[in-house]
Amino acid sequence: MRRQARPGCRTYLASDAPIVASLEAALAFEPSALLVGVAPPGGALPPDWRATIRAAIEAGLDIVSGLHQILGEDVEFAAAAVARGTAIVDVRVPPPPHLFGGKASGIPSFVSLTVGSDCAVGKMTASLELTRAASAAGRDARFLATGQTGILIAGSGVPVDRTISDFTSGAVEELVLANADAELLFVEGQGAINHPAFAAVTLGLLYGAAPDALILVHLATRTHMDDYGTPLLSLPRLIELYEDLCATVKPARVTGIALNTYGLDDERARRAIDDAAALTGLPCDDVVRFGPQALYAAMAPNLRIKTEVLA
Repeated sequence: MRRQARPGCRTYLASDAPIVASLEAALAFEPSALLVGVAPPGGALPPDWRATIRAAIEAGLDIVSGLHQILGEDVEFAAAAVARGTAIVDVRVPPPPHLFGGKASGIPSFVSLTVGSDCAVGKMTASLELTRAASAAGRDARFLATGQTGILIAGSGVPVDRTISDFTSGAVEELVLANADAELLFVEGQGAINHPAFAAVTLGLLYGAAPDALILVHLATRTHMDDYGTPLLSLPRLIELYEDLCATVKPARVTGIALNTYGLDDERARRAIDDAAALTGLPCDDVVRFGPQALYAAMAPNLRIKTEVLA
């Protein structure tokens, strides 16, 4: 769910964080860390960012990076951080290899996984908002992060796009098992099952998380995959495809649709939500624009029983 920000503005969510144009302007607010939260294509550090990172270290800031390139292994940055007494934290360091063992299917927690029609449609946001709604309703709910931004928010997780492909399902399984003390788990989804570049990580999550339910996330205004041009599948076809892939391993049904209506006014957003609900027969809402409570309440009866009962 992207919004464009300009220097001098404030963030669009419930935050009073200022938006500034430079590191020098940011230092006036006495930050403790520089967050590299944008992942360029390929995840490498653009050369013209080096000077800013070096200046931040020299100003005494820790560096927290979500890039694929591990900044802590950069000789120049590492030496500067040691000299200044600051830390470099790379959140995309993968976990040790772990082969999938099928243990997540037997945990008492109810596992919900967000799945999407494309990348960057709001799977992380939907997972966070539904976790918040479930917690407010008295459930012991937990958000499990699988991407760099989610890990930065949650403080832990697994960067699934950095795992070796043979071990992606195992890494996700270990994440779920480590949180099996919670009643309800919302696992952050990644990619889309028919995405030409990132479907592999989607499939690893679909099997590794052993979900009991799926929540489909879609950007209402998008018709083709961002940057690739691949036509998006219809909502009914996506539901059918995701459920069919689960059916022979660990059956799970789509229990609701989190529709991202960014770019639409409220009237058109409501109409898009109603149309998606009518088309699929499933509860649907925009959990950012209208809040997560209604969608969670509609799905809640199906987030208390295991898939075998749903099937």
